[in-house]
Amino acid sequence: MEKNVSTRRIFLQKGLTLLAVAPTIPTFLDQTVMALNDPYDTKLTQQATGKDGKILVVVQLSGGNDGMSMVIPYGDDVYYQARARISHPAKDILKINGYLGLHPNLTGLKNLYDNGDLAIVQGVGYPNPNRSHFRSMDIWQSAEPERQQPSTGWIGRYFDNTCPGCDPKVGVAIGDALPLAMQGEKVLPLSFERPDSYRYNGRDKADYVKLNQADLQGSAILPPKTVTARNQLDFLHRTAMDAQLSSEEILRLTRNHSSPAPYPANEFGNGLKTIAAMIAGGLPTRVYYVALGGFDTHVGQLGRHDALMKQLSDGLSAFWQDLKQQKNQDRVLAMTFSEFGRRVQENASNGTDHGAAAPMLVMGSSIKQGIVSPHPSLTDLDQGDLKYVVDFRSVYASMLQNWLNTPSKPILGDQYPLLPLVKDA
Repeated sequence: MEKNVSTRRIFLQKGLTLLAVAPTIPTFLDQTVMALNDPYDTKLTQQATGKDGKILVVVQLSGGNDGMSMVIPYGDDVYYQARARISHPAKDILKINGYLGLHPNLTGLKNLYDNGDLAIVQGVGYPNPNRSHFRSMDIWQSAEPERQQPSTGWIGRYFDNTCPGCDPKVGVAIGDALPLAMQGEKVLPLSFERPDSYRYNGRDKADYVKLNQADLQGSAILPPKTVTARNQLDFLHRTAMDAQLSSEEILRLTRNHSSPAPYPANEFGNGLKTIAAMIAGGLPTRVYYVALGGFDTHVGQLGRHDALMKQLSDGLSAFWQDLKQQKNQDRVLAMTFSEFGRRVQENASNGTDHGAAAPMLVMGSSIKQGIVSPHPSLTDLDQGDLKYVVDFRSVYASMLQNWLNTPSKPILGDQYPLLPLVKDA
């Protein structure tokens, strides 16, 4: 212990240089550096147990994905009447049954469905839907439609409710900002855009590495004395990643990771590849979050949405092949969502305007394959939009209770009906 304390003091006396890709040092790095001034903060991390824990991967489709062009009711004549210019010919649709099919570019997801690894929850939404991107995204991420300015997200509250008294179940968001969904009162998971976003480049880099890889066997782990209770817990969760989720560790995992299938050469594909590498590395992370943007298709929807569907399918297909090669497919579920769907009727610009209900996809070897709920009526509409059939909080509740094995009511504020999504639940 004394040797470790002395080393830290010397290290801090020489100076600490943290460089970030972003213009400012991220808060979690700043807090970690400040906490290093206390000699009793030695390696306040959870021990990696990532080989057996369940993992949820949340895929955000930003901009309002047109659900009717993702899961297509081609067996309904109203679909072609309402979308004479932007509909997909029945012959091109990847048919699931006589009424529904997947977008022609979702070949990878269709293979997942045929292999029993994909479930489709149709008509997902909430009462009194909001058609503003920002407000509706806040509603989906917070799971608190009644709160005008939510400060926590449903995943953040999951961390808050499961962390006290046990190893924290940390999360990682791929992106330049931490989404509201991941923010809790006690836990703020790591967010980064690329594996090399944050790195230590000080002159004593070797000492820094040693400090974060210190052997604590037989040493007492004491909390920092210089921080408040809240900051202490925040520091605990932040520094839970000092070895497992340090930039050096992430870079090592991503550089050494090989995949059986090529990922799309874009931010979404790179994000999924990074997540797969971290899962393969046995990190203790329980929730990963990644986004695919560009779904606000008011104008010229066909080509743009077609390209997005290919990115989505190719990325998730490569991700699943990767997990199978790792033999991690049974411990990972992925779930897609968007802030709203699009209107049933196409607009004058060969696009679609903001709507309401839309499908969600849930994939993994542990799901019950199939269509979970009926497709909303194309004629009985809410101001021109599909009426929701399933409250999105039922999907969240099902993921929390039947997959992450935690009560959902304290997190969502009420008990919502569970859906038959997870095997043996």
